[in-house]
Amino acid sequence: MKKRLLFLFSLLVVLATLTGCTEVNQDITAESEGIWNQYFVYPLSRLIIYFAELFGENYGLSIIIVTLIIRFALLPLMIKQTRSSKAMQALQPEMQKLKEKYSSKDQKTQQELQKETMALFQQNGVNPLAGCFPILIQMPVLIAFYHAIMRTGEISTHDFLWFDLGEKDPYYILPLVAGATTFIQQKIMMASGAAMQNPQMAMMLWIMPIMIIVFAINFPAALSLYWVVGNIFMIVQTLLIKGPDIKLTAESTGGAKK
Repeated sequence: MKKRLLFLFSLLVVLATLTGCTEVNQDITAESEGIWNQYFVYPLSRLIIYFAELFGENYGLSIIIVTLIIRFALLPLMIKQTRSSKAMQALQPEMQKLKEKYSSKDQKTQQELQKETMALFQQNGVNPLAGCFPILIQMPVLIAFYHAIMRTGEISTHDFLWFDLGEKDPYYILPLVAGATTFIQQKIMMASGAAMQNPQMAMMLWIMPIMIIVFAINFPAALSLYWVVGNIFMIVQTLLIKGPDIKLTAESTGGAKK
C-alpha cells in the first residue's frame, strides 16, 4: 500500500510538472504556444466561454456544465477504476490472512506470500493494477480543465451566487463543502472494514480533505466550485456502481487457512 501511495503521489508531481503548472498565472489564448496549451487547455477554455455566452455570461453555470460533461466523458474509465477499488476491498480480509500466515520477513516466505496473493487475484479475476491505468488517462484531462479555469481571463470578471469567481470565497463555504464532499467520497470508497483498518488508508481519509480545504481557501472560488461539483458527481457514481460479485473459492482461501 505504501508503494502504491508513493506511486500515485509521484505521478501527480510528474504530471503537474509536465503539464506546465508554471503557466497557471498566464491567460490562455489562441496564441498560447505548446501542445499542452493548444490541444488541451485552450479547447476547454473555449468550451467554458461557449456555454457561458449561451447562458447569458453565466460563467459559474458554465463551469458546472463543463465539469459534468468531462465527468460523463470519463465515466467508463471511472467505472473501471471504482470497480477495481471495490474488488480490492473485497479481497482485503483474505489478503490479511495471507499476511498473517506468511508473517516471517525472510525472502523465501515473502516470495510464497507474493505467489499466493497473485493466485488469489487470478482466481477471483482481480487485476491489482487495473485501478491505476484509468488514473493515467484521467489526470491530464482534469489538470487541463483546472488550467482552463485558472487561465480563462473572462471567469475572473464574473460572479456566481454569493461569490466572485476570480476571488476567494468570502465566507469559506465552498472550501468547507469541497473538503466535506472529498471526505464523504473517500469514506464511501473505503467502506470495507479492512480498508479502514489500514493505517495508510485511514490517514489519507483525513489528509486529502484537509489539503483540499487549504487549497480551496487560497484559490479563486471558481476552482472550488469545480471541486464541489466533481466530488458530488463522484459520490453519486460510487454509490450507484456496484463492485464485482467476488465469491471466494475454497482454493483461493485454502492457503490462508492451512
